[in-house]
Amino acid sequence: MHYTGTIWRPPYEAGALLLEVTAGCTHHRCKFCTLYGDLPFSFRMSPLEDVESDLREAQMRCTDPLGALSARLQGLPETVQVRRVFLTGANPFVLKAGRLLEIAGLIRRYLPSVETIGCFGRITDVGLKSGAELTALREAGFDGLTLGIETGDDAALAFMNKGYGAEDILRQCRRLDEAGIRYSFFYLAGISGAGKGTAGARATVELCNQLHPMRIGVNMLTVYPDSELYREIQRGNWQEAGELEKYREMRVLVDGLRIPVEFAALGASNAVPLWGKLPEERESLLGALDGILSGVEEGRLREYRRSLPHL
Repeated sequence: MHYTGTIWRPPYEAGALLLEVTAGCTHHRCKFCTLYGDLPFSFRMSPLEDVESDLREAQMRCTDPLGALSARLQGLPETVQVRRVFLTGANPFVLKAGRLLEIAGLIRRYLPSVETIGCFGRITDVGLKSGAELTALREAGFDGLTLGIETGDDAALAFMNKGYGAEDILRQCRRLDEAGIRYSFFYLAGISGAGKGTAGARATVELCNQLHPMRIGVNMLTVYPDSELYREIQRGNWQEAGELEKYREMRVLVDGLRIPVEFAALGASNAVPLWGKLPEERESLLGALDGILSGVEEGRLREYRRSLPHL
């Protein structure tokens, strides 16, 4: 399989086949992000021959009778039919609809058991596609996109150079709703800065309550020395929120959401993993957050943050 640099995927895509169709990020200007700094380029599209080669390899692994026999003899788990493919890279959804449809066709040819195709995407990627193209992509199997909206706080989005605002999120996600493409959000606790987290969470609640995300995955902002955000802190232009403030921010989010949605704080940036369905498990989640806020010291949480060599 062709993989370039560190491969990132959401925790909930653990069961998907990871297929590289891009590497890097077309935007590559978010001040907090260091995820693709190990690449010698900003963005690259994979040649279709590499994509097809990887699909042939996956097909052989899934259907080769000798491979299945070898696994049984060695006591290894046998391969199962692939039901979902996750396209890797920071935002493969930026590719033109025709290219994505071509990739979907190759997936169907080599892995007919695949039911859905997911990937990371930017809000601006959705805006590049017409309504008819979005519908065609849904019919081709694209479903369950992961969008890093980070927040509904316009000031934070502008400062972090995300390249879009809350109104853009609202407009483009409504277009996904119309096309029948489901999506998950990544929310970044701490992105609004010290003293502004609860206001940022309220703005995000107001935004999300107008939309239909399947899932809201919370990550906690971790500032690394090689980020532009670290340099902004050194220049005195931004102040990082404390760890307990991030949990208070998360509590506002859980308390305010009025849509049916899965809430998940499961990535490595979260010192305490949390998961639950809203609204059914709201009180349980709020109780867990209250327990953290009253029972865990800021210093212990800060020590965990410092111990993360990378996300």
